[in-house]
Amino acid sequence: MIDHRPDMSPLVEMTRRRVVGPTRTSRPAYVDLLPPCNQTCPAGEDIQAWLSLAQAGKWRQAWESLIRDNPLPAVHGRVCYHPCERACNRAELDSGVSIHSVERFLGDKAAAEGWLPPRDAAPSGKKVLVVGAGPSGLSAAYHLARLGHAVEIRDAGPLPGGMLHFGIPAYRLPRDVLMREIGRIEAMGVRITLNHKVEDVLAEKVAGGFDAVFVAIGAQAARHVDIPARDAAHVVSAVSLLHDVGAGQAPKLGRRVVIYGAGNTAMDAARTARRLGAEEALIVFFSDRAHMEAHAFEAEEALSEGVKIKWLSSIRDIGETQLQVELMALDAQGVPQPTGKFETLQADSVVLALGQHAESDFLKDIPGIEPTPDGTVIVGTDMMTGAAGLFAGGDLIPGTRTVTTAVGHGKKAARHIDGWLRNQPYEAAPKHPAIGFADLHLPIYSDAKPSLQPELPANQRAGFAEVTGGLSEAAALHEARRCLSCGNCYECDGCFAACPETAIAKLGPGRGYAVDLALCTGCAACFEQCPCHAIDMIPERIPA
Repeated sequence: MIDHRPDMSPLVEMTRRRVVGPTRTSRPAYVDLLPPCNQTCPAGEDIQAWLSLAQAGKWRQAWESLIRDNPLPAVHGRVCYHPCERACNRAELDSGVSIHSVERFLGDKAAAEGWLPPRDAAPSGKKVLVVGAGPSGLSAAYHLARLGHAVEIRDAGPLPGGMLHFGIPAYRLPRDVLMREIGRIEAMGVRITLNHKVEDVLAEKVAGGFDAVFVAIGAQAARHVDIPARDAAHVVSAVSLLHDVGAGQAPKLGRRVVIYGAGNTAMDAARTARRLGAEEALIVFFSDRAHMEAHAFEAEEALSEGVKIKWLSSIRDIGETQLQVELMALDAQGVPQPTGKFETLQADSVVLALGQHAESDFLKDIPGIEPTPDGTVIVGTDMMTGAAGLFAGGDLIPGTRTVTTAVGHGKKAARHIDGWLRNQPYEAAPKHPAIGFADLHLPIYSDAKPSLQPELPANQRAGFAEVTGGLSEAAALHEARRCLSCGNCYECDGCFAACPETAIAKLGPGRGYAVDLALCTGCAACFEQCPCHAIDMIPERIPA
């Protein structure tokens, strides 16, 4: 270490060392804070950790860090609505890090390289039944397998994936991408039994010698809506439309298709209708754009493909080739109210996209199960229902219904199931304090423009080819390096260079720094220059 201090006599130096402690009012301390990306990820990914590895081009290590929490990175890089990016502190500087695009790159690279996840535990001798091969069931099975348990998934469908396969169109999630990631879970020893509808959970648990059960059947039944349909030519639910298309049995919808609803499923149904040959796909919604359930970018993509949206309109009657809508108006509280004014729209088909519910009747007679009117089931903080050893998650329990939330439920349930099987209840580690943009000490400029994913031009989206492309390795590296490492040291040496007393010592790569409190004056130069706020100033305890 080079000493940049002016020469001092031994007496002066000795005196200085004696008085530093008592005169210092605060001391620097290195901290680990919770970045907003990690805090908002429904799957509980340690995003900052795998981005840090990606920044160094350590792709496999980054992927292995990522899949400790999420076994489907190539899927999530395509279909997650990335709340992490909306929370990203860098958005206050220029634009949030495109986390999903780097996640997709890692997932696609793992598939190309044939990487397989490591196991974390020896075989436990325990067996777990997972009901449902959707995102939550797949996630639970994966994590249980890594924890050493034998797992079998039983699903009523002909193909695994649940709503990933039968609810998300191929132009957003190519089926080969999905099946590769599912295949990796199977390669870990997870058995998937298809075309097997579980109707008596307890009987199958006993017959199969299972020690625990995780039920994740999803919400695949369309919500009923009371609209008169007089000799309607074709009225289908969005769920059944997307399911049939996913199964290769696309229905004929005609030239003019009306979609009722304005959620993400409605946008997918409208875009699918266009790909099935509809000349006009019109979304009808009873409220305005500000109150639609779909994410803004979903609506923009639909509009760019020629989908039209009729706001503040409610369907009142469906005829053979036309339907009647009543115009609505927002009251002072922003609630749509009928106006008594009607319009007639032409339609060969009507697609109802008004939400889904879970078909959980097969669970209602099990002692301890608490079903709700919408078909969901109540669970405790440990994801277990009122029936011992019977856990539930995904869309089957109350809460936000997204793929990423479902995957997070699967991981959480697996950890609690593991703890229950071992008679060692799982306890999550306490979270570190969160860090916001105002806590950072950043330069006032930005010179790292975001990487952009290529997109298929709207006039070339006639079929179900993937619309959004992936990043190149160079672009993924650049995007990963846009991360600000909020709240965690990345060893930039800023503190080391800023200290006027050379009180900070480097401990070596990956080991951070140490503060020599005999030299530190508490000037806070290290704290003030630390761009990511990995240093806090701690009040000094002054002896009485």
